[in-house]
Amino acid sequence: MADLFDLTIIGGGPSGLFAAYYAGFRSLKVKIIDSLEELGGQVTALYPEKNIFDVAGFPKIYGRDLVKNLVEQALQYHPTVCLGEKVEQVKKVDAAYELTTQKGYHRSRAILITIGVGAFNPKKIPAPGSEHFLGKGLAYFVPEIKRYLGKRVVIVGGGDSAVDWALNLEPRAASVTLVHRRDGFRAHEESVQQLKKSRVTLKLFYEVKELRGKEHLEAVVLVNNKTQAEEMLPTDEVLACLGFDATVGPLAQWGLTLQGNDIPVTTKMETNLPGVYAAGDVAHYPGKVKLIACGFGEAAVAVNNAAAYLNPGASVFPGHSSSQSK
Repeated sequence: MADLFDLTIIGGGPSGLFAAYYAGFRSLKVKIIDSLEELGGQVTALYPEKNIFDVAGFPKIYGRDLVKNLVEQALQYHPTVCLGEKVEQVKKVDAAYELTTQKGYHRSRAILITIGVGAFNPKKIPAPGSEHFLGKGLAYFVPEIKRYLGKRVVIVGGGDSAVDWALNLEPRAASVTLVHRRDGFRAHEESVQQLKKSRVTLKLFYEVKELRGKEHLEAVVLVNNKTQAEEMLPTDEVLACLGFDATVGPLAQWGLTLQGNDIPVTTKMETNLPGVYAAGDVAHYPGKVKLIACGFGEAAVAVNNAAAYLNPGASVFPGHSSSQSK
């Protein structure tokens, strides 16, 4: 029979990692399960080399560095970490939950779900040549920034990711062109103002009609969606930042109440299932803001209330970590 843990955290992104630290601080026996092969969740998978600006205490920090710090913080209490495992089923067995993955099963007295937006796939460029050039000049996220050094880069999109990457690559690439189908951006206003003052070439009201080249991408064909005029733009790399389609997958079969892809929670971060909590992007309540900074606070609230659930004699407030000696 599998070992029984006090708290199993499903999801090893920023919220899950901070929750693992806090659960260790509360002397809970902790396990982290993540479907990816590395800790860090979406930050590690999508923008390890992108600056993050909205984490308290850091004017800016690369995604990979934030994850490195979070992992160091989380592992100091030695939680059990299971990577490359996707939780397919959760059910109550006697006084504990049994979590089934493709590799086996786990047992836990309480659960914290921190899966972010769930399983995510990038929205593809709907243009001929896009599949052929994937990994040969076309990318949907940036695992290594050095591939863009001195290159002619075309970025497609108008959200935070597109604008942030345009600003990030502008001093590193030979040229950066941002292609967006309209003149309004979904990015932060300050970032948009920086973009308009930068050397980035803006191609507004344009869309990608075709990608061309031989073994590697050599050019993109753009079309003006107002005039239908076409333009061929020589390029070395295309970075498509069109967003992601997300799904919570088997989560819907666990007996949880869902609101779309979100899990409604109480002020204690409780779900409708006893002993099951949620935090981070997947958790929903009135006034919710999906920021990493908010996920940290939600993780602490969830863990402290889980500690009281597991041990009714325990206080929800654990005292300040600065007052504890190790």
